[in-house]
This record gives sequence, structure tokens and C-alpha cells, in this order.
Amino acid sequence: MTFHPSEVFSGGFFYYNVAMKKCKYEKVCGGCDYQGLPYEKQLNKKQRAVENLLAPVLLKSGYSKEETAALFHPIIGADQPYGYRNKVHAVFGRGRNKKIICGTYEKGSHWVVDIDDCQIEHPHAVEMIRGIKDLMPPFRMQPYDEDKKTGLLRHVLIRVGQQADREEYMVVLVTGTKTFPDKKNFTKAIVDKYPEITTVVWNINDKKTSMVLGDKEEVLFGPGYVTDELLGNRFKISPKSFYQVHHGQTEKLYTAAIAAAKLQPTDVVLDAYCGTGTIGICAAPHCGSVVGVELNPAAVADAKENAKKNNIDNISFRAGDAGEYLLRQAAEGKNLPNVVIMDPPRSGSSKKFIQALQKIRPERIVYVSCGPQSLARDLGFLLRPKHGKRLYRVESIQPCDMFPMTNHCEVILCLSKNFT
Repeated sequence: MTFHPSEVFSGGFFYYNVAMKKCKYEKVCGGCDYQGLPYEKQLNKKQRAVENLLAPVLLKSGYSKEETAALFHPIIGADQPYGYRNKVHAVFGRGRNKKIICGTYEKGSHWVVDIDDCQIEHPHAVEMIRGIKDLMPPFRMQPYDEDKKTGLLRHVLIRVGQQADREEYMVVLVTGTKTFPDKKNFTKAIVDKYPEITTVVWNINDKKTSMVLGDKEEVLFGPGYVTDELLGNRFKISPKSFYQVHHGQTEKLYTAAIAAAKLQPTDVVLDAYCGTGTIGICAAPHCGSVVGVELNPAAVADAKENAKKNNIDNISFRAGDAGEYLLRQAAEGKNLPNVVIMDPPRSGSSKKFIQALQKIRPERIVYVSCGPQSLARDLGFLLRPKHGKRLYRVESIQPCDMFPMTNHCEVILCLSKNFT
């Protein structure tokens, strides 16, 4: 039996054992690995995948089978596995009938699949993209052809800021040219059609690249960002900001990560790979102080603004490499963190940062991973004995499903200093 999304929710509770509605674009899109699979089975597959990746590392490090099994907590599932993506992107082109189309690239090619419905994307954001496409002919606007370098509109990106009482929508119009004729009137037409839009940004990407956004942008309407609310804190999301795409699961992920850190009022916390400061700002009320370190200067600027917006005065941010920062602190021997929360990219932590952790030996490490494969590698390094002694022991391993319908899974790994 197959259900529509609106039929599988009852009082906010999702019935995990029902069959999921198959997507009509399943064979050409390739975005969802678990189409049609009951959600409970999706969660079981992810749980097993995490265990199969990390258990061998633990066993090799001397943990017994019983000890290893006890470390894995049941995966945190999503209340809403449909319509969760708050970041929605569409590429524009022409179909075989020469009509303007928008959607995603066909799996393994550069053909555009014309998509009018997506099960995992925010439904109103999808509707807005289709509405923008319908506005193009009256303005004689052509989709950009990156081979011929003709036309104008290349991509549309919509980001949604979710708050307790409202949603904010940012529309990013990406052109393949440095000029945008009639941009004011086109922007007005979009906002007139969708008055709930809070900002419109023009981004220029005239390079032959798979990247969606270019370096230059101009705000056409509103403040140029939207605001999202997480765990009572408000965060600025700009067009290029890294931000988790599943709002509800992000709150669960951060709550679990902060709980795993077992923060005390005197703790000094390092938030490594901090991005726009989301985890550190949410953790700050529970500890003495937080320092966030992030390589991207634009993200650091947003993090500082986010801290100010939330009146968090026990957090500061540094632009730079987290490993280099930690090694400098170790050399100076001051302001060393006793708790480290790290949320590296999918490729995992740098070797330099792992070495810095082994040098300063904080009491607790909470590793939030979006790449379990790289986590397995880094865990092997952290559990490697030094002078015949293991520096850390694993306290818990918590999978969290941030991306329903796909095979991706995040993991919160907590380690504590081995004092014996």
C-alpha cells in the first residue's frame, strides 16, 4: 500500500512501517537512493551501515564485541521525511521541444530533467521556482546555455528560514552573464506573485563550472539574507552560507551533540570547523566560554553577527585553520579547551587537527560527522595508542538521519580522555 505524504502523518507522528510513495523522476534524477522503501527500513539500513563502518575500528582497537555493541545508540529518525529540504536549487534549460524547463541534471549527464514536484524539497520553494519559470516568457528571458554562452537565467536557488511563527524565503537568481536587463521589473514581478518572499539576490556565475553560485552578487530586494531559528537562537543565512537543510533534524542533532559533551559551567569549549557558529552559539549558555574557528572568513563574519543577534557574550570567533590554531594555543600553553566539538566537512578532519588534539588532550571530544567513512579513518587515529597507552575511549556513537530517502547519515561520536 502506498500513501501520499499528507496521509502518513497523524498528530505529528509518522508511521514508519508504511510504504513510501515512489517518485515519478526516480529513474532519471538519482537524488534519492531509498525511493519507495518504508522509512523504518531506511533507518535500519543506515544504522547497520554506521555499525559496519565503525565496529571494525573499535574491535581492532581492543574493544570486545559486547563493548562495541553497547556503544551504538539507535538512530534518531525524522518526524518529517518528506518536504524537509530548506535549500532548493533548480537548473534552467530548454527541453527537446524547445520549451523552457527547470529541474535537475539527469543522472550521469548534463541533460536537464524538468521537475515540477520533489518529495524531499520544501513544497512551496518548488512552487516558487516553477512560478519564476512561468514569468520568463513575458520578459523574453532566455535560459542560459553554457556551451553556447547565450541566454540569461542559469539557476534559481531558494533558501527558507524557519521560525516559530513564520517562514522567510530568499530567492537567488543566478545568471550566466554580467548584465541583467530589466532586473528591477523582473524582481518586482516575482515579489508581486509571491509577497511572502523576504529577499531577492542576483548572483553572477559566468564560468564553465558545476558550482551553482559565482563570486559576485547584488541584493535586488530585502536584506540579502533570511533568518532561521534553532533551539531558541536566530541565525542569518546568506546565499553562500553553509547551513543544515533539515530544520527539525538539526535541532535533534545539536541537542544530542550538546548532551554528549556533558558541558559544565566552567568548561572552555573549542567549536572547530564552526561555520556560521550554530553549534557553538547553541552550546554557549551551557558552559563557561566558547571559541569558534573556521577557515571561511565570510562564515566567521556571519558567526560574529549571529552571536551578537542572540546576545551571546561568552563566545568569540577566529578565521583560520583549526589545527594551526590549536597548535598555537598548545605552544603558548594558555586558554586551552577542555572540551572540543568538531563538525568537519564530509572529507573529515585534517591530519594536523587530529595531531593537535592528541597533543593538548582535551577531556571530551564530540565529533559530529556528515561522512561516516572519514569518521572511521579519524577514529582509528584517535584510538591509536601512544607510548603503549590509548589516549581516548569511546563513550557513545549516535547516528542521526539528516537526509531521509538518501543513503546519507550523520553520526555524533563522543570520546573522553583516558585517565588510567
